[in-house]
Amino acid sequence: MSVFYKTSCPDRYDLLKVFARDNRKCPTQAETVLWEYLKGKSLGYRFRRQHSVLDYIADFICLEKRLIIEVDGEYHFTEQQQQEDANRTERLHANGYRIIRFRNDEILNNLDIVIEKIKERLTQ
Repeated sequence: MSVFYKTSCPDRYDLLKVFARDNRKCPTQAETVLWEYLKGKSLGYRFRRQHSVLDYIADFICLEKRLIIEVDGEYHFTEQQQQEDANRTERLHANGYRIIRFRNDEILNNLDIVIEKIKERLTQ
């Protein structure tokens, strides 16, 4: 196991792996657009998409920098989902991960700004 990250719990890994694979097969438009900029070390770091970490699946993760990028669709704006996202963020922070969130419309309408924010986080 790498010293850079913790993998999912062994009893949940197989299930998360299936969910992650399904998510990679059916990305949102915003995830597809952002992935075009993140893949292939175009920002100087390797990103993975739909990667399981702890008990979650991160939309995108740079393991080297312990940076998780989440792409939030409409359902993330419900009160229940915001609480679940806050709990998830708290647990990931407690395990040394940094999280940056973008709404779908931010990626689709202001991609240059999104990429600049990611670059800033990568250099911190």
